[in-house]
Amino acid sequence: MSTNKKFTAIAVTTGFGMVALAACGGGSDSGSDSGSKTVTLVSHQSFAVSDDVLKDFEKKSGYQVKVLKSGDAGEAVNKAILTKDTPQGDVFFGVDNTLLSRALDNDLFTPYKAKGLQGIPEDQQLDAGKHRATPVDTGDVCVNYDKKYFADKKLDPPKTLDDLTKPSYKNLLVTENAATSSPGLGFLLGTAAEYGDKGWPDYWKKLKANGLKVVDGWEQAYNEEFSGSAGGKKAGADRPLVVSYASSPPVEVLYAKPKPKEAPTGVATGTCFRQTEFAGLLSGAKNEEGGKALIDFLISKEFQEDLPLTMFVDPVLEDARLPEVYTEFGTKIDKPYTLDPEKIAGNREDWVKSWQSLVLK
Repeated sequence: MSTNKKFTAIAVTTGFGMVALAACGGGSDSGSDSGSKTVTLVSHQSFAVSDDVLKDFEKKSGYQVKVLKSGDAGEAVNKAILTKDTPQGDVFFGVDNTLLSRALDNDLFTPYKAKGLQGIPEDQQLDAGKHRATPVDTGDVCVNYDKKYFADKKLDPPKTLDDLTKPSYKNLLVTENAATSSPGLGFLLGTAAEYGDKGWPDYWKKLKANGLKVVDGWEQAYNEEFSGSAGGKKAGADRPLVVSYASSPPVEVLYAKPKPKEAPTGVATGTCFRQTEFAGLLSGAKNEEGGKALIDFLISKEFQEDLPLTMFVDPVLEDARLPEVYTEFGTKIDKPYTLDPEKIAGNREDWVKSWQSLVLK
């Protein structure tokens, strides 16, 4: 999902969340006891929330929120698992369906049935029976393209995964490392969903032969390598295709000055994989009550309606309203690739190892 979130303060960002969060909260840290009025949220670097929305929660709940952010979603999950015996905070946000089983198998979360779950579709509640992970948002990992590049070259942009292996698109695509990046892993899983256990390795061999470039994370891929983003233009990027999100184009409009009449980037709708992001109460949290209140807040209507223009993801709450700029310039993906959580859990590690051998060596 992470937004997305996935721009820095000086550049538009996109992905499962896209705008960097300014420092917020105060008071003592999460090392205080359960009576502490500070609650600590651990997340990826793309977590964001509007100041007024956060302050309203702090005023109503009596808690001050401290946010600790570390790397891409995959990196943040790994760090949370490594520190689970002495958790850095009370709530973790940002583990998605591609990595959820890793968090659950490592007993990262304490069960908590959040208030407001009845407003979230059952098919989003992947841990509904045990309530260890609460769904917060969804997003689609998709290839984005630079409209100007393809118009100038008089070349149709790719639409499907198959298109990306054609000679017309040689040396044009940059993607993230599937072993270290959530969108990178999502893109890999999308190819597994399309081509199956036996077919996806051959597909990646074709992508590599067609000049695929791989970087560590989304920030580098989108804001440094992709020619269609504001950051990429400043950096002199030369890759007009990037693995990002279906919700990335609205960001390029929202933060541009002057605002363009249409987004400068587009989405290859036949390349998309659906992600859902979750939050959980960290096992051993020192402020469990504050953590529970914070999880309730994350699925409240106020926070859910704030998501589209802060982290550029879709809310999971069914009656949450979407802003006009988000719906006008975003791309709705009607048939994204998906995989059963059990399928992901049973194959993810082997798939990633095989991917590394095929693509990085």
